[in-house]
Amino acid sequence: MKFPDFYELAPVVPTRDAFAATLGAAQDGLLEYNYVDAVRLAGHSCPTVAGAFLIGRAALAALYPKGPAERGAVSVHMPAPEDEGTTGVMAQVLTLLTGAAADNGFHGIQGRFRRKGLLSFADSREGEAIIFKRLDTGAAVAVELDVSLVPGDPAQGGRLMAILQDRADASQREAFANAWQARVRRLLLEFADDPRVIHVTPVSA
Repeated sequence: MKFPDFYELAPVVPTRDAFAATLGAAQDGLLEYNYVDAVRLAGHSCPTVAGAFLIGRAALAALYPKGPAERGAVSVHMPAPEDEGTTGVMAQVLTLLTGAAADNGFHGIQGRFRRKGLLSFADSREGEAIIFKRLDTGAAVAVELDVSLVPGDPAQGGRLMAILQDRADASQREAFANAWQARVRRLLLEFADDPRVIHVTPVSA
């Protein structure tokens, strides 16, 4: 299995999952998530998947500045309905990192380790910020993503149209894929900590 080399250079999200520790799934419950984990989950790599990965990383770092973040102890509220745009894709990546699940999540054991209901969606568009909240302290942050500083190759539109219309040759397909991942690479390696791209704001209780 071969992935682009830059995946290994992308930031890592360290977490501790009390349920994983209890079940012996990981020593001390320590789980590190790499970008390739999000790619495997989504089945593809794009600015949305990378952006969601960075949003989750930034939120958890803000809520747990001394780290690692407590996976399964954070609620996530998406600012749009689950079937709107890329909301569902981003939510899946955030479930991976935080453990927060919708109504189909784990029910818990005698009130502990519950994941069900920690992920919620707005009934209608509420803005762009995703809200993350610690269940123990109530501390919360709003995180927004702006990828306008990481523009794509202007030629991508024409390449994509050729691919979708089954008239692209091998060189066009390769050029499209390379340019697509080049944008993801820049987002992950050059802008992961740029507050203009990943904007974190504390939320008052």
